[in-house]
Amino acid sequence: MLRRHTYEVAATFLALGLDPARSALYRQSDVPETSVLGTVLATVTPKGLLNRAHAYKAAVDGNRASGRSDDAGINMGLFTYPLLMAADVLGPQAQLVPVGHDQRQHLEITRDIATAFNARHPGALTVPDAVVDQRTMTVIGTDGRKMSKSYGNVIPILAPLGDIERAVMSIVTDSRPAADPKDPDEDLVYQLFALVAPPEETAALRARYVAGGLRYVDVKRDLARALDDVFSGPRKRFADLMAEPDHIEEILAAGAERVRPLVADTLASVHAVTGIGP
Repeated sequence: MLRRHTYEVAATFLALGLDPARSALYRQSDVPETSVLGTVLATVTPKGLLNRAHAYKAAVDGNRASGRSDDAGINMGLFTYPLLMAADVLGPQAQLVPVGHDQRQHLEITRDIATAFNARHPGALTVPDAVVDQRTMTVIGTDGRKMSKSYGNVIPILAPLGDIERAVMSIVTDSRPAADPKDPDEDLVYQLFALVAPPEETAALRARYVAGGLRYVDVKRDLARALDDVFSGPRKRFADLMAEPDHIEEILAAGAERVRPLVADTLASVHAVTGIGP
């Protein structure tokens, strides 16, 4: 199952336009130096920094709300995830990292770790900067919360059209009569439509909201159509890729071959300045 999930993630990136000739797409476990670097970083990272990570805090809050001990069911994989993410970023010497709103904190942790390490060993690590697209830094799900598989509120853009339509029709809307004018900026269906539709269609839909007479069921159909227009091609490409797992493996292996020397160089520098390792 985990292997299939790996293929699905890789196929999604590729179907949506990632070019493996320009970008190195690889499986983390194919670059074992990343885990070694994460272990080294753990020796200089304060526990208090990881205590503040969103995922860990959310798990602790959930335990408290249920009357359990703070760390019930929480493993070290969850707690140290920001360290492994830091190694993922710092190993290839990334300078710019595209992130959404929910990942900004993890990158800040990465920057804190790298800055503290460089204070002891100047220039050993590249301190990365975040690149955030304000339009898509948080995509809202069908229930009004951040879109997330764990919340069950996603629109499966690469699934069959019927699945997309069912998800779109489940989007939460208010109960105002169709005749009433509506504020498009307060409506989730419009916000999602604006992310995928051409500007002229978005402007026309905005005018319909303001004028009144708009039924949510109609605009939901418009959203489903817009999603199908954008993602029908990637959906076919995704299906074709998933039917050729050997091809995905070749792409992942080629990506790891390109990235592994970069991470190995970073690890060698860390070993040299710290006096540990081979």
